[in-house]
Amino acid sequence: MQFLVNNMAPIMFAGLFVFLLMGFPVAFSLGACGLFFGFIGVEMGILPEALLQALPLRLFGIMQNDTLLAIPFFTLMGLILERSGMAEDLLETIGQLFGPVRGGLALAVIFVGALLAATTGVVAASVISMGLISLPIMLRYGYDRRIAAGVIAASGTLAQIIPPSLVLIILADQLGRSVGQMYKGAFIPGFMLTGMYVSFVVAMAIFRPKWLPALPPEARTIREDNGKSGLLSLLILTIISTGVAVYFGEHYADVYSWVKGEKITSVATDETIVVSMCAGVLLAFVIALINKVTRMGLLSRMAERVTFVLIPPLLLIFLVLGTIFLGIATPTEGGAMGALGAFIMAMARGRLSMTLLKQALNTTTKLSCFVVFILIGSTVFSLVFQGVDGQKWVEHLLSGLPGGQTGFLIVVNILIFFLAFFLDFFELSFIVVPLLAPVAEKLGIDLIWFGVLLAVNMQTSFMHPPFGFALFYLRSVAPMKAYADRVTGKLIQPVTTMQIYWGAVPFVLIQIVMVSLIIFFPGIVSSGLDKAEKIDLDKVQLQMEAESRAGQTPEVTVPEPEAGAPAPGLEAAPPPAAEDDPMKAMQDSLAKDKKK
Repeated sequence: MQFLVNNMAPIMFAGLFVFLLMGFPVAFSLGACGLFFGFIGVEMGILPEALLQALPLRLFGIMQNDTLLAIPFFTLMGLILERSGMAEDLLETIGQLFGPVRGGLALAVIFVGALLAATTGVVAASVISMGLISLPIMLRYGYDRRIAAGVIAASGTLAQIIPPSLVLIILADQLGRSVGQMYKGAFIPGFMLTGMYVSFVVAMAIFRPKWLPALPPEARTIREDNGKSGLLSLLILTIISTGVAVYFGEHYADVYSWVKGEKITSVATDETIVVSMCAGVLLAFVIALINKVTRMGLLSRMAERVTFVLIPPLLLIFLVLGTIFLGIATPTEGGAMGALGAFIMAMARGRLSMTLLKQALNTTTKLSCFVVFILIGSTVFSLVFQGVDGQKWVEHLLSGLPGGQTGFLIVVNILIFFLAFFLDFFELSFIVVPLLAPVAEKLGIDLIWFGVLLAVNMQTSFMHPPFGFALFYLRSVAPMKAYADRVTGKLIQPVTTMQIYWGAVPFVLIQIVMVSLIIFFPGIVSSGLDKAEKIDLDKVQLQMEAESRAGQTPEVTVPEPEAGAPAPGLEAAPPPAAEDDPMKAMQDSLAKDKKK
């Protein structure tokens, strides 16, 4: 009995995995485990009966959490965009643009995957869309099945790290940090990871050219009347837009100073990038619009098509992320504007129907309920776990690791990596992260940086063979039997499950490399965050001492006496004792902080 009392926390943690291995849903496993050990603890006298009375207040706290409203908004936005045909238009156009290059289709998938990640934020939508559209084309023109499957699955998982990501919203909530700051911290790592995917594809195209062939001339359908590709016109438009964006970015502090009416010396990097890109994109859109209306022939068909296909999702990205980064809107408000923008885009394409709306709302409701039920279960579990001093047990277990911060980070990331074989990011966020956050904060680790690091690591949970969800999504749309291609008439062999698994391995390794880079170069995340204003305690103390010597005293407002109370006397009050002097107490406190 005494053994159970002394080891209730580890027994409870092990009991959770027993519930999970028995096949119960995660939300009910968490809640059942918490209630089971809660009742045992009350019966044994370990826990007070009043502990479980705090559950209703915690549940009402979940319902009143405004941050969680961003989840249904971003989910609805992504589903509307995915079902309105935006992914098809992007993949077709960008595939034609990169088609003449070896590995061009794979590069188009990565580019569109990053763009969908910045608009949809939903892995399933990205992987299934690209699997249905791009995989048959890649198989038609002789792409290696492992490369094709790996690129599609990995590009879909970019939705987990590139804002607006559902993972970052949940991590921010669990870590008690701002979603906007979490988005800013993940901005640079997300696009770095995209660049690493591109580098891998380029390397494979150089060393294994037969695995990633270029599109044949007959497959390139967007051409001029004279047979030319029209890429020169697009290149000139890109150079002009990029030049304007770079120039605007270099002088953005001056523009910002003019808008604010005060001198601004520096602006956050992510904010500068977003606003500068917005300026360049708007210029390209205006030029393309003028060309289309006046029929001046300034742009080729390729340039005009690429501009009009890319502008709507890019504008939506600026509408959502730009307003969040600029501080105009909260993430919840940004998600609401994004959902409204998705409706407008679908209406403009003529694809917004009642059937589409019902499907999107149904899926959004299911996912939102799924998240809330897991959060309720984790709240029940964490309440009882804290009651049996589980946080202290985890803290002693992890804070005593050799190597300090570095040792803690290495062990935690290895733990997350292996748990990701069996648990998805929702379960990891609600079960493991609340246990790790207090230890990380005690070790002096910035929780925004820690959250982005965990988000990149959790991204591997979608790519782990054999349980990665992205691999399951791709398996559901990849051909399982040989079929005749509708364009060439050739017999296309199926994509096997092992080919999907092997294709994911290089990208899992790339993600591990990215985790290592964030650990050893923390500026990758912290450079995008708002700088905290530092207060020089020495200057504050000197200023206070100077004011004290000059006889300056704070202005005191005497309250009006209550009705029937005698008015205060006008005689001078006796000087305060040393121990009651607030100025003396504040100076002593500052001196102690300085010594520390």
